[in-house]
Amino acid sequence: MSRDEIVVFLKNLRDEIIAAFEKFETSHRFQRKAWNHRTGGGGEISVLRGDVFEKAAVNWSAVSGPQFPMHDGSGPFFATGVSLITHMSNPHAPTVHMNIRYIETELKSWLGGGYDLTPMGFPYDEDTRHFHSVAQQALDPYGLYAEFSKNAREYYYIPHWQRERGVGGLFFDHFHTEDFNRDLAMWQTVGKTFLNAILPIYDKRVGQPYTPQEREEQLKKRGQYAEFNLIYDRGTKFGFASGGNPEAILCSMPPLAKW
Repeated sequence: MSRDEIVVFLKNLRDEIIAAFEKFETSHRFQRKAWNHRTGGGGEISVLRGDVFEKAAVNWSAVSGPQFPMHDGSGPFFATGVSLITHMSNPHAPTVHMNIRYIETELKSWLGGGYDLTPMGFPYDEDTRHFHSVAQQALDPYGLYAEFSKNAREYYYIPHWQRERGVGGLFFDHFHTEDFNRDLAMWQTVGKTFLNAILPIYDKRVGQPYTPQEREEQLKKRGQYAEFNLIYDRGTKFGFASGGNPEAILCSMPPLAKW
């Protein structure tokens, strides 16, 4: 699969997720905004502010430059991916994050991504089981669920609170074996199964009654989410280090939070 084919896959996935999220809203739609990268390429921010989704962002980018900004390589680079975040109006509907990315340098190329679930104060065991069940079924053909689930538990751990930010999911980075076609098929499967993991949970939770006290608890949990994204998240660090669009990078931040 060529760079162009990877980009087409990512754009189509972005559009499919946007369409699925918009079905929950009666009168709100994603607003799209294109941007250009200073050394090559660019992306498109897609943000929804609605009644069910207090804020959702589904962003795509494909950027290039003369010098890879991180420690993983040197010289020219190309990076493309889709990244999304939801912050729900209902405290019982969890935040979800998904990202899949392809990065190429002079020396090597690799895949990364995953999806993870973060209840905002109100975890439900049945939701966690469903989310992980979809993830496991997606990766069973590749024998990677145990490894990627462990990665998520470790990556989404917040050291200063000494706990995970949510209930886990999948996380992988710098993934590259001798069989790129198989790697790519796995990567695409992660992207294509994301909606199966989250939509049944939202179908169940977005209409659930909640109290003002539960809303307060949600906002406090969002504060911890913001802390992780600003202090530890690799995507945030890479975005700023590579000269990315700050508006796109900070789309992951909740619209309201409390400390």
